[in-house]
Formats: sequence, structure tokens, C-alpha cells
Amino acid sequence: MGEWSFLSDLLDKVQSHSTVVGKVWMSVLFLFRIFILAAGVDTIWGDEQANMDCNTLSPGCRNACYDRSFPLSHTRFWVLQILTVSTPTLIYLGHVLLVIRRENKLRRRLEQKLGKDGMMKAPKYSDERGKVQLKGVLLCSYMMQLLLKILLEAAFLVGQYFLYNFILMPTKITFSEYPCDSPVHCYITRPTEKSIFIVFMMAMAILSVILNIVEVFHLMISKLCQKKRRNSIPPEMYRPDKLNPDSKERVTLC
Repeated sequence: MGEWSFLSDLLDKVQSHSTVVGKVWMSVLFLFRIFILAAGVDTIWGDEQANMDCNTLSPGCRNACYDRSFPLSHTRFWVLQILTVSTPTLIYLGHVLLVIRRENKLRRRLEQKLGKDGMMKAPKYSDERGKVQLKGVLLCSYMMQLLLKILLEAAFLVGQYFLYNFILMPTKITFSEYPCDSPVHCYITRPTEKSIFIVFMMAMAILSVILNIVEVFHLMISKLCQKKRRNSIPPEMYRPDKLNPDSKERVTLC
């Protein structure tokens, strides 16, 4: 589990800058994908090629049978899937940290009254505690990473089927090409147990896609409701830039 700690720490930082649905997606990723993959899958698969029993002693036949049936190990495929799907979220985290750092510098300049010509933009996306608001470019960045995760998860689901040509782990694999002299039958160890894990990991990927789609609609509906509430407020009551006319300094809110 130690090799996943760095990724887990990074993704944990995203939770404070995500919606409620995003936090649920993060929990699913941690508990039902990373933890299961790190804790149990390696002990079930192990060295599958060495454990495969074939009814032949022809040199290289078992290796060719395994390579044709499993171009990529399931465990390595799932590791690649988790890392790839997590990448858009990590890019979003980098964008958030960049925005917070820039606005903290701006906030310090405001405190020191170093604005040019007495005017300066106030921080727009974050507060003093580092809490960001999903709006403007941050909202676009968040929506983009959600759409990318949906596309990547769907691509891996389709790719898994075309890569292995099966969903459930078969009990027996038949191979009749070079270097096998005749049709050879190779038998997979613990096929039922492996099939359960394959179905489970695919179900978690489908759940991840559903959560991301729900989060997209959740953001769209919440922003539309906010816009509707703002439009219902009379213009004379909505004054975001209330300023003191006697003040020599002016702060423009954006």
C-alpha cells in the first residue's frame, strides 16, 4: 500500500476543493479501487504465467499462449487505469494551488496597500483560509477534468473488452499457433475468483462514470439556480462594489 500513499495524499488534497459528489467519487476511488488493488489483487493473480498449466512441454508454447491471451496483466491494466483517470484531477489540483498562491500574494499586497494608482483587483476565487469557489476559470477547469474522467473511464472499459476478448475469466484457453506443434489447452488457476474481481473492478469503473455524470449535472443545475437567484434580486440591492466616496484608495471586485 506504500506505493499508493503519494497518490492518495495528492487526491486527498482535492477533496477540500471538490463538490459533495466529488468527495463521494474520491471515496470510491480510495476504498473500492486503490485499497482493493493494493491489498488483495496481487495475491490472487501473482505470476499467472508460471501458474498456467498447459498439456504440452513444447518450448515457448506456454509463453506464446499466455502472451496471446493476456497482452497486459489485469493488475497492471487496473494500475494504468487508476493513474490515467486520476491525472485530470491532479491537473485540476495544480490549477487550484496556482490560483490560491497567486491570490495569497495579491491579498498580501492589498494589506500592504501597494496597489498601482490606488486601484487593485481583489481576490476572486479564494478566501483567507484557502477555500476556493467554483466559478469562472476554476469552474471551467473542474468541468473539463470531469469530462476527461468520463471519457477515460469509458475508453478503459471498452479497451478492456477488446484487449482480452472476454469479460469473465475463462477456465481453459486453446492455442494452436507457432511455436505450438498442435492445438494446446492451457488452464487458468482460480478462474472464478478472478472473474469476481474483474466484474467488481468493472462495476467500480461504471460507478465512477455515473458519479462524474451526476456531478456534471449537479454543477450545471446549481449554477443555473444561482444565476436565477441573482436575476431575481433588484439591481439597487445588488451592489458588490460598495465604496466609500471619500476614500483615496479603491478596490475593484472582479
